[in-house]
Amino acid sequence: MAAKPFLSDIETIRKRAREHIDQGAITAGYTADRETVIKLLNEALATEIVCVLRYKYHYYMAKGIHAKSVAAEFLEHANEEQSHADQIAQRITQLDGAPNFSPDGLLSRSHADYVEGDDLVDMIKEDLVAERIAIDSYREIINYIGAADPTTRRMMEDILAVEEEHAEDLATLLDELGKKGEPAKARPEKSTKH
Repeated sequence: MAAKPFLSDIETIRKRAREHIDQGAITAGYTADRETVIKLLNEALATEIVCVLRYKYHYYMAKGIHAKSVAAEFLEHANEEQSHADQIAQRITQLDGAPNFSPDGLLSRSHADYVEGDDLVDMIKEDLVAERIAIDSYREIINYIGAADPTTRRMMEDILAVEEEHAEDLATLLDELGKKGEPAKARPEKSTKH
């Protein structure tokens, strides 16, 4: 098998690097639609922020016999979602964009909803729905970016893998709580007729 030749002349790469030094990480080799990528990343950023807020609310509001262990899971997920938000914001700045942290319009930019839930099981279900939304929307972002921006694609692939883990964790929690009967359901009234 013949060796694959290196396609670019190193002298040309060196010259291009000096020509547009003010563009930082954005080189002539960047072929994605940068403005669209920044828009998609700001939507992902909003999604992560909404998820952090929802998980934090669930962490503090978890009640019931299994609340302590489930709340610990909520907190772990909140911290991981915050890490995702930080990674996304950093990538936006690397692309010479501005991360949108404004609370105005946060929910309209987010792919996921903010739903509090009435009890522990509802909270888990709402978090699972949000993770499933993130999984599908992040997969679409990854497919859209393709080979045009491998750094952003790889970051989003890593985040997607964690979102899939979160969904699996939540599905397992739902399954386990269902077997244990939480939240406690009122027993049906016994008939007094003979």
